[in-house]
Amino acid sequence: MQQTPVMTEPRRGRPPVTSRRELELIALRLFTEHGFDETTIDHIAAEAGVSRRTFFRYFDTKANVLWSAFDTEVDTIRAALASMPADMPMMEAIRKAVVTANHYRAEDVPELRTRINLISSVPDLNASAAVHYDAWERSISEFVANRIGQPVDSLYPLAVGRATLAACRAAYERWVARADTDLTVYLDAALQALAAGFAPDALATGFAPEAPPPARGNSRSRLARKAR
Repeated sequence: MQQTPVMTEPRRGRPPVTSRRELELIALRLFTEHGFDETTIDHIAAEAGVSRRTFFRYFDTKANVLWSAFDTEVDTIRAALASMPADMPMMEAIRKAVVTANHYRAEDVPELRTRINLISSVPDLNASAAVHYDAWERSISEFVANRIGQPVDSLYPLAVGRATLAACRAAYERWVARADTDLTVYLDAALQALAAGFAPDALATGFAPEAPPPARGNSRSRLARKAR
């Protein structure tokens, strides 16, 4: 028979937490050790040596601990896009804004894997993911709509927003799997490829993680030779 994890009392003499980051790390540890549903806000506050009021000063809900950094990224992307010169090519502006908003390094991967595992394994968290991804996507679509003078819910802005999010999610997944450099390297490569229409030549410019060398010669003739 499986026993329900017992939440331990906070350590005596622990100095109170004063930063969002410290409180976030304590919450992540408790979620991992005891489970997301079993960990309450009171448990997090007690372990941190602070009051519930202090917790709510930084986070609206328990789930917000896991999404707060992502939501901050959305705000940063919006601000970065708003500051881009009007004559900068649209996709270049998007790439620069996304790269500016991301600061994760290879050593951050273990913590981010913990976040991913929690979000994917807790039904309520998994169900809420769409809301946060929609906000990220909309930050791009609104910028595009403003640039081209179309409604934000028209086809072109929506397509660019959705394609950008998909490219960034692919970059993020491969970066988490490999943990060999900063996330910005993967994001930059993915968004350069997107801006180039995923042309094979895009793999030969800049750094493209895991990219094979561009094929030489005429692809049709190679296929014809293989078919013989």
